[in-house]
Formats: sequence, C-alpha cells, structure tokens
Amino acid sequence: MEYVLDFSAADLAQMRFAVSPMWEVVTGFRLLRDPAASPLHQCWAAQVRPRVVRAGLHAGWLADLIPPRGYLADFLNPVPATPFPTLAAELGAIRASTPEQLRRDLDKLGTTSPRMQLLYEDPDAGLEKVAAEIEAYWELALAPYWARVRQLLEADVFHRARQVAEHGAAHVLNELHETVRWDDGTLGLVHRQCSLTRDQPGSGLLLVPSAFAWPRVLTRSLAGEPPQLAYPARGVGNLWEPRGTTATEAVAAVLGRSRTMLLAELDTPASTTQLARSSGLSPAGVSQHLTALRDAGLVTAHRSGRSVLYARTAVADALLAPAGPLT
Repeated sequence: MEYVLDFSAADLAQMRFAVSPMWEVVTGFRLLRDPAASPLHQCWAAQVRPRVVRAGLHAGWLADLIPPRGYLADFLNPVPATPFPTLAAELGAIRASTPEQLRRDLDKLGTTSPRMQLLYEDPDAGLEKVAAEIEAYWELALAPYWARVRQLLEADVFHRARQVAEHGAAHVLNELHETVRWDDGTLGLVHRQCSLTRDQPGSGLLLVPSAFAWPRVLTRSLAGEPPQLAYPARGVGNLWEPRGTTATEAVAAVLGRSRTMLLAELDTPASTTQLARSSGLSPAGVSQHLTALRDAGLVTAHRSGRSVLYARTAVADALLAPAGPLT
C-alpha cells in the first residue's frame, strides 16, 4: 500500500528536523519486546532488557501503550517545539494531552487493561503514572547511552540540513529511506503498517532521525499538526561499535593512567563493582576517580536498581579519539 501526501510550497518552507527523546523511548521499548528484532542493537538490548525486566517495566504502562506491532499511541510523540527538545519538555507536552486525544488513542489501541481503564477515566492521574514510568525507563535504558545516541542523531540532522542547502529538499526526501518517494509535489510512503495523511496541505513536515526505528519508517499524523516521519539515522550500523581509544597515552599524561583506563573501560556503561573487577583497582579507588571524572564532565551517572551505571560522555569520547593529521 502506498500513502500519498500532497505537498505545497508552504509545506517545503516549514519542513524541519528534530531530535526527539520520546521517539527513541517508543522505538527502543518496542524493539526490546521482540528478542529477534534488529540485530544492529543486540549489544544494547542484551544489557538493557534484564534491567527493564527486573524493574517490572516490561509489563507496565508502556507495554500497554506500545504494542509489539501496529498502532502506537500518538500522544506519546508530541510535536517537538524545538530542534533538540529535552525529555522533560516532551514529558510536559505528554502531561498536557487532552482527554479527547487520550481516549481516541486508547480506542485505536483497543486495550482494556486496568491501567488503560484508569487512563481513560482519570487522564490526569493516568498521565502522571505514564510519565513516571517513562522517566524510570529512560534512566535504565537510554540515559547511560544518550550521549552516543544523540551524537548519531545530531550528525544526521546536520548532514541532511547541508544536503538541503546543496541539493534542495526534494533530494533529501528521496534519500531518507527506500520506502519514501518525492515526485511532482507529492510525498509517497510505501509501507503497510503506517499512514501519512492530513486534512489539507500547508502544515509542513517534521523529519525525526531515529536510532531504534531501523529498518522501518514510522509516522504520526494528526489534524492541525505537521505530520511526523521518524526514519533510520545515517550510520546507525556503527552506533555500538567500540570507540577508538588510541589517544590514551596522551590523555593519561594529563588525567593519570587510572582515570584514563576507567574512561577506556566505559565504552559501555558499567557500575563501580564492574569497573573495579575489570581494572584491578579497589572499589573505593574507582569511586573516587569516577567522582572526579563526573565533576569534570567526562562521565555521567544513572541509577539502575541498587546500582549506579557510569557512562562516558561525548566530551570523553572526543578526548580518547585518535587525533587527526595536522593540516
């Protein structure tokens, strides 16, 4: 089936990109529900799925709102107000969802669990519980990896923006995904599981790169709002590849060998106990070094049950990356 969206000059003028934390929440959670899905993310899923199950999030509010296939609740993906909204900003928009929108989405889902019944009958109370669960899921599944994921998504946006400047919007639309086609004033989407419709042209188009949408394109289309199209970001196949650390000797001369070694070990998020085991340092020593690295903006800390996971930041990745040739 092919869905066709009529495009006007006003649509092209208002076409924009955004990096959306909530699109990564929705697509990442759906991916975790299917152990066979997306081999690109097996490394991430193997680390995250046990945490999500231990926290009971695999059978909570998100499980009702994000089925393994088919329709996704539209209120979970509000239109980003800025190109790079925070999770808090998007949660604010979710909390502001109208009862009418919630009930329309729940009717489409056809789920009648006690949780969804509460959301249907008492939207304010239900939305607070949904938002709290999203925050818990984010802390376990995405926050430790967000620096890496966001770097990928931002790089895609900057590349596409440059392509628009060099080749025009039509070229970029045709390069987004094999199922997306721009032809003579219309945008066609060949996909059986999503639609792209609206009452009339002129509201623009919001393009959202995603790490976890791969290999599909997902859409959100509501009256009075620009349609959203979430597409696989460029370079997602390399997202979980180990980062280069050939600059460790130079960094060690500044930070010291122990702290540089810990940064190198944090190619994937880890706890103090795990780092002590892999590095041979004492847990107390690891904790002291991590505190210093966190104060310097080189690592971040995220609670996972009784443990705290530490993750390298994009700044630390840049420090450990091989130095380019002098020009």
